[in-house]
Amino acid sequence: MTTHFYTASSLDGFLATPDHSLHWLLEQDIDEHGPMHYSAFVEGIGALAMGASTYEWVLAHDDGPWPYSQPTWVFTHRALPVPAGADVRFASGAVAPVHEAMTAAAHGKDVWLVGGGELVGQFADAGLLDQIWVQFAPVTLGAGAPLLPRALDLEVIETARNRSFLCGRYRVRGPLPPAGP
Repeated sequence: MTTHFYTASSLDGFLATPDHSLHWLLEQDIDEHGPMHYSAFVEGIGALAMGASTYEWVLAHDDGPWPYSQPTWVFTHRALPVPAGADVRFASGAVAPVHEAMTAAAHGKDVWLVGGGELVGQFADAGLLDQIWVQFAPVTLGAGAPLLPRALDLEVIETARNRSFLCGRYRVRGPLPPAGP
């Protein structure tokens, strides 16, 4: 079982604009069956987690039914609606006990940390982040929600181009060691 952070980013390292918009991402050209695309990735996912802002964005911008069949944990301190038929569970506090529940619910499949970056950073801080997949879009935002506000040491596992996107998959080695004297 592997815990992944699979996401898209602007070239300057932002997941969303300061007002949480993804309009820049949705305008990009991608091959739905190309390398490192979402459809192949999500087949191996058994459970997922996201922060409240990501959850609210999905609710506001997805016109159909809840897009995930997997159990979904949403980290929040607020009461939020649950779409009909969705297996959504709310959590707050330490990520380790939630990760344990996610792993059990995944039944041998992998875990996906959808975002945002700060939530994923908490999993990294707890040693519970194994891989990071980033599809870099050919745009710069200048500001917004950072990709991952942590200093991590990574190893490149795979790279590819999927039309407009430069895609990379990285193994998390651990926290970036502090600089020497």
